[in-house]
Amino acid sequence: MNDWNTLPMGQGPQDATETHHTHPARDAERSQRILDHERSQQAGKAEAPIGVFDSGAGGLTILSALRQELPHETYIYFGDTAHCPYGTRSDAEITALSVRASRFLIEQGAKLIVVACNIASQTALSTLRATFSVPFVGVVPAVKPAALVTRKGRIGIAVTNKATRTPYLRQLINKFAEGISVYPVDCPELVTLVEQGELDGPFAEKVVQEALQPLLAEDVDVIVLGCTHFPALLPIIERITSNRVQIIDSGSAVARRTRSVLEAEAMISPASLNGTVGTLARDTQLQVWCSGDPAAFSKVAGRILGYPVVAWQATSS
Repeated sequence: MNDWNTLPMGQGPQDATETHHTHPARDAERSQRILDHERSQQAGKAEAPIGVFDSGAGGLTILSALRQELPHETYIYFGDTAHCPYGTRSDAEITALSVRASRFLIEQGAKLIVVACNIASQTALSTLRATFSVPFVGVVPAVKPAALVTRKGRIGIAVTNKATRTPYLRQLINKFAEGISVYPVDCPELVTLVEQGELDGPFAEKVVQEALQPLLAEDVDVIVLGCTHFPALLPIIERITSNRVQIIDSGSAVARRTRSVLEAEAMISPASLNGTVGTLARDTQLQVWCSGDPAAFSKVAGRILGYPVVAWQATSS
């Protein structure tokens, strides 16, 4: 085995077997070939898809924001519908499921993974970054922007039943909303609505009204949608609040952060730089997978995204 520390100055391990027989000109040629190979590898990464996962259909709202910000990238989405919702599970379960979802996306060639689930981001993100080499982007409840725009100093946060108890949410409130009244409320029934494709109509409106009533009773002027499922119900939420309350979610911020990471890692798709892929069909730019019933998920995904979707079932490894 070669020890890097014993190689001649300026020589890498790729040259070790030719120490006494390589001419300087050939060294230069080899270096150029190495550079060309590295550029080729980097270009290959740039052309790879962005992976996105959630416990179910909620992360599709993040996917929509990503496609607005980065329309020429390709995407692989995984909804873990067989284990949704994550909010009722232990931290260990959420972490294990997040690792499994990430591994699946990496096996499909993902160059970066967006954890499009608040609970998974808060619970598993550090483990995911320690386990895998691809970059990860998580979702953070938009407490900071809400604190900046509130005029009454009264903010509501709609979350799932586990998120209200996480230390992370309390840390965000303490850090960014000091001196502001913040009212988190559990809304797990809204996750159920979205997973069932109930995005509008009298029944859905009644459920949303009842879920958000505790926040409206506190006279908040900003509501943070602290679950990626909830933006799918935005038309109902805006009707219920009569557009008198500002609604904030994390979608656009996550999309901008994803662009920033891709640029820093030199992994922006070449198509994003020259704009040559804008006419590709949607199904060539997006693959949708789920762990549960693909037919049911196809219908829900199509309703959220606004165009037909064919989902495939991922087999667990």
